[in-house]
Amino acid sequence: MHKAKRVEIIIEAVMEKRLTDALISVGVTGFTVLPVSGGSGRSGQWSREGQVSRASGMVAVICLIRPERLDKLLDAAFAVVERHIGVVNVSDTFVLRAERF
Repeated sequence: MHKAKRVEIIIEAVMEKRLTDALISVGVTGFTVLPVSGGSGRSGQWSREGQVSRASGMVAVICLIRPERLDKLLDAAFAVVERHIGVVNVSDTFVLRAERF
């Protein structure tokens, strides 16, 4: 087992490409994007139910990276998230194959 960082970024779906482009620009080579079906936050509860387009939806971008690469990833993510609705979460995790991260 090898130490890694798991970074989860919840952001407006329309900002997905800007965020993933920013991550790629600092050398992040792997991430997963998942649709977020609903939730609750400072503005109250919300849901994708009944939405015609994905414009007002949210996505979760998840990255597993080596700890020494975290600061560059966070700088790139914050440059996108700071002006939009978004949450960034970082947690310690372990991976089996460190060479993939």
